[in-house]
Amino acid sequence: MAQTIRMIAEALGASAFGNQELEIDGLAEPAFAGPRQLALAMAPKYADCLASGQARAAVLGPDMDWQGYGLEAAIVVARPRYALAGLTSALDPGPQIAPGIHPTAVIDAGASIGIGAAIGPFVVIGPGAEVGARARIAAHVSIAEAARIGDDARFIAHPGAVVGGDGMSFVTPEASTVEQVRASMGQVEAVEQSWTRIHSLGAVSVGDDVELGCNACIDKGTIRDTTIGDGCKIDNLVHIAHNVQIGRDCLFAAQSGIAGSTTIGDRVVFGGQVGVGDNITVGSDVVAGGASKILSSVPAGRAVLGYPAVKMETHVESYKATRRLPRLQKTVAELQKAVSKLAGND
Repeated sequence: MAQTIRMIAEALGASAFGNQELEIDGLAEPAFAGPRQLALAMAPKYADCLASGQARAAVLGPDMDWQGYGLEAAIVVARPRYALAGLTSALDPGPQIAPGIHPTAVIDAGASIGIGAAIGPFVVIGPGAEVGARARIAAHVSIAEAARIGDDARFIAHPGAVVGGDGMSFVTPEASTVEQVRASMGQVEAVEQSWTRIHSLGAVSVGDDVELGCNACIDKGTIRDTTIGDGCKIDNLVHIAHNVQIGRDCLFAAQSGIAGSTTIGDRVVFGGQVGVGDNITVGSDVVAGGASKILSSVPAGRAVLGYPAVKMETHVESYKATRRLPRLQKTVAELQKAVSKLAGND
């Protein structure tokens, strides 16, 4: 649905200039924008590309001269990237899920469906499950027995996400090789024995305004629930193991993995492929760079990087020192030669 420059600016709490009744159908990069698209030219280096496109209106950053770019209208924002969140939200229609219950949905007689819920094709809802009022369930979603989705739940699970799979919790009759290594850090004594499952009797508790990416997996707790706090954003292919406790407003990039019974504070950020060991604590406001491996507890507010993860500045200095090693080795070899010559002269 088309929106005017005035409508978009009001939604963003931003200033609008020029022809504020100009209608916009979508967003585009400046060089590829059509006459009914709003160009995202939020910095001069992007605005310079406006001449290559057909945009009549653009979103600009502060202190940019909209008339100098030959525009008919402009929206000026103070924090461009934050404004992008509002822009994309305003112009995103979201998944198309028809109202009501699709005839192909399979809903157990013991399930409860709230008023105004939209249930898409081939959805399966098990006995005792509760789907709250105004929930939107897209095609092929499976909601198992006794699962509960609250009224007006602000929770997005993208395709393939699994909440409540069994945790990987197994035990052996005698001490396993893993237990031996943890105790000795050395040679193991092989014992022929099989793994026995410890069943997951807990659940997963997911807070409000949480988003799970495609194929993200969150395991049930063994006895207590695995917990995801309000406002967490979890990317594609992230794995959160059994009994993990996560605070609010955390952000985990793709392929991160958190091992069992670990506690994560609030506002923690993991780059892609971060791995976190089991039974440790990561404090609030920790930032871990991509591919870091956190093997011991991290205090609040620390930035870490590397394998094993250490303070980010320590890792950077270590990396610089490693790059200098070939030159240092050459210098040492030359010094050895010089010392040998001096010793020979004596």
